[in-house]
Amino acid sequence: MINADELKFDANGLIPAVVTDYYTKKVLTVAYMNRESLEISIKEGKTCFFSRSRQKLWRKGETSGNFQHIVSIKCDCDKDALTIEVIKDGPACHLGTDSCFNEFVYANDSVPQFSVDGLYELLEGRMRDKPQNSYTTYLFEQGIDKILKKVGEECTEVIVAGKGGDKAETVFEISDLCYHVLVLMVQMGIKPSDVMDELAKRHIIDHKVKQQKMK
Repeated sequence: MINADELKFDANGLIPAVVTDYYTKKVLTVAYMNRESLEISIKEGKTCFFSRSRQKLWRKGETSGNFQHIVSIKCDCDKDALTIEVIKDGPACHLGTDSCFNEFVYANDSVPQFSVDGLYELLEGRMRDKPQNSYTTYLFEQGIDKILKKVGEECTEVIVAGKGGDKAETVFEISDLCYHVLVLMVQMGIKPSDVMDELAKRHIIDHKVKQQKMK
């Protein structure tokens, strides 16, 4: 672990910081830090940046409540740039989006673009816009009871496929189940990060149980 004094700040006393989501690894924003904001970030465990436009320190979340809790800070090989992994309390962008990076400048269509977060956002759009002739629209229009029924049906199909020992069929049915669970999550306002937070808590508990068994 290096000392912060080894970092190379630019002529204005600043160093760029790329902020990423600890769970999804998505790039959330790019901001700048000076020595003071870096020290505050390390001391408080939450991101604090230096605003070049306002020429002052600003703590992310101080007005919005969307704090970013720091997991780690790393520098690059030249020690003149930082990456900061965070667990966020809410949207990273002032526009209310999960990330500041949403508009494509270029995309290689030959490479599949898929992520759970991307699918979740698509489903949110289906619930909001309700395009016609969409199965997802149908589920949202039918409401929670229909969605829960489909989740139950897909659970049963996963069990049947798993019991039958057919790996490909089981993968297919698990995919159906995951889709319907995501629809349920959107319906109830549950974010993928909410589930990741809960799983992280269980990982800590499981780790403690293992330690106790080893004693």
